[in-house]
Amino acid sequence: MSIKKNFLYNVSYQLLTMLLPLFTAPYIARVIGAEGVGVYSYSSSIANYFVLFAMLGLVNYGNRTISQVRDNKQLLSQTFFNIYGLQLITSLITIVGYVFYINTFVTENRVIFYIQLLLIIATILDINWFFFGLEQFKLTVTRNTIIKLLTVGCIFIFVKDSNDLWIYTVIMAGGTLLSQLMLWFFIKKYVYFRMPTVKGICSHLRPNLVLFIPVLAVSIYKIMDKIMLGSMTNMAEVAYYENSEKIINIPMGIIAALGTVMLPRMSNLIATGNDKKAMQMIEMSLKFIMFLAIGIAGGVIIVSPNFIPLFLGDEFVNAIPVVSLLAFTVIFISWANVIRTQYLIPHQKDKIYIKSTLLGALVNVISNIIFIPFYGAVGAAIGTIFAEATVAIYQTVKVRNALEIRKYLINTMIYIGPAIIMYIVGNLISLKLSSAIGTICIQIILGGSIYLILTGLMVLLVDKEIRVKFNKYFLEKYSNTK
Repeated sequence: MSIKKNFLYNVSYQLLTMLLPLFTAPYIARVIGAEGVGVYSYSSSIANYFVLFAMLGLVNYGNRTISQVRDNKQLLSQTFFNIYGLQLITSLITIVGYVFYINTFVTENRVIFYIQLLLIIATILDINWFFFGLEQFKLTVTRNTIIKLLTVGCIFIFVKDSNDLWIYTVIMAGGTLLSQLMLWFFIKKYVYFRMPTVKGICSHLRPNLVLFIPVLAVSIYKIMDKIMLGSMTNMAEVAYYENSEKIINIPMGIIAALGTVMLPRMSNLIATGNDKKAMQMIEMSLKFIMFLAIGIAGGVIIVSPNFIPLFLGDEFVNAIPVVSLLAFTVIFISWANVIRTQYLIPHQKDKIYIKSTLLGALVNVISNIIFIPFYGAVGAAIGTIFAEATVAIYQTVKVRNALEIRKYLINTMIYIGPAIIMYIVGNLISLKLSSAIGTICIQIILGGSIYLILTGLMVLLVDKEIRVKFNKYFLEKYSNTK
């Protein structure tokens, strides 16, 4: 399967996930309300923390390991069942721990917390890492698309008022469980059954734990933000942050799609000694991803003042500054995503990855303690910016001798000027028009066009390699026409 096809499959799915919240998030925000959204978000965050311990570092470790042995079916089969044996053990232990947590510490909304248990049960069945390692993205995307559409339909049919919070939770958690179950119908096509061995399971424990450290660290500023908000402020602030994250995650899905596709391919290239091609792919990926990231960040900041009230309702106007701040994290996350998935993990530079995320987590916790009591959700957003910037900067410094960082930074700077001009034009449009829908549409069309044209011109002026290819293309076309 080619990288382009895999990327298109993942982007298609991410586009679907962009469109579906346009229907569900405003509906849920109005039907369940800020308090209900906050309760769901808080309980989901707790449950997902237990999910992290069930999965350890399997998302990256399993992906990388399977991609390295995928050409040998016998070795692939034994590797899969050994890794899955480890996953089964950790998942069962985590389920016991979660039930103990509910019975010991949860006093309010206990039913919602018990329903979220479905998320942890789903980890027993989660073998996405196996299919990612095989680069079978069409299968996973098709399955996710079907489940997403079913989930949306159920939300509109069964969730009618704030008393239906438990139904909404069942739909969301149950959808995840069903999604994981479906993959098992295809597993026999790729592997033979092999009984996991104690030695085999133990051989995967240590490297899995190593890659679990950064997962746990990242969770501090992905999940802990909402837990700290719920503990230090109120559920309304959690809801503002939750919905702001949802909006940012819509365009971030495209960024994540590239990393998901490139990790197994880069791991395979490194395993087969094709380092030169791997380096070329890193440069191309950074050019493409930073073009998207800076444009997305600028676009989100421009449209958020009109988009948030229209999308979520007036009850969520306090989310506007939160969304605007989180937009900056798109740039840092995108840069670090390429460095991580295309260099650090494929080259097994796990220590750099671990240290960067631990440092980011520390910065985030300190920032949250300082800013959340005074600024609520805005304070959590500030902490996330500091954390993501710390991770990106640390990783960049550590790989500066192996990668052409100066060249990558120069390529990235090309996009900043056009983004600033797009922002200025977008604000002028907002001042001139009164219709929120009309303003958003014109901002997207005109602002996007300006950004595309100006970045195209800047790239031709600065990037010699692309300029040569561009000139060659038009010379050949002109010669053929003549």
